[in-house]
Amino acid sequence: MRVFWREHKIGQRLILQADDGREDEVGGVRRTPRGFDALAHTTGYDPGRAAKGLPSMEEAKSFVESFTPWDLFGGPADLEVEPAVEPVS
Repeated sequence: MRVFWREHKIGQRLILQADDGREDEVGGVRRTPRGFDALAHTTGYDPGRAAKGLPSMEEAKSFVESFTPWDLFGGPADLEVEPAVEPVS
């Protein structure tokens, strides 16, 4: 099982990939005119898992990763996010 960031046309998406190849999007960051918006997915409604207008892509990604959203989708909480960003598939 692995978790990694993948490029997207307006930002990056955090992907959880299971050993069988199945992928779930568990978070994302998008570039806006006001900065960066970040969202850590959840199974319910939790507005605290989203932030708008963050000053940098790295800060937005750190915000998402701080929630370890992959643990809600079957990944272990101690899974490490891979440092390299994958290109758009």
